[in-house]
Amino acid sequence: HVQLVESGGGSVQAGGSLRLSCAASASKYTCKMAWFRQAPGKERERVAAIVTGSSNTYYDDSVKGRFTISHDNAKNTLYLQMNSLKLVDTAMYYCAAGPIYCSREAKCFNYWGQGTQVTVS
Repeated sequence: HVQLVESGGGSVQAGGSLRLSCAASASKYTCKMAWFRQAPGKERERVAAIVTGSSNTYYDDSVKGRFTISHDNAKNTLYLQMNSLKLVDTAMYYCAAGPIYCSREAKCFNYWGQGTQVTVS
């Protein structure tokens, strides 16, 4: 069983930056890790993903050029650097882990963190 614990959310003004972290409890294995977000009244959407141990990254068009996903194998920690934040980025952000073949569908991912709130004003 994998436990994922997010941190780093908070309130920031538009144009500002935040860095989210997600610490994974399991021993290291190759998988797809992703950041999803869910705003009130909206479906959960994938923001970015990465195959651990590789440079293969994926981004939603809405965050390309502003967000950067990365994974530190030594620390078994996933990151999301968010720059040039916009009001529309306000949401609960979730870390997820699943098989490498997972793409955008949340149901493919087996493990989820509890979420961290990001509020842009």
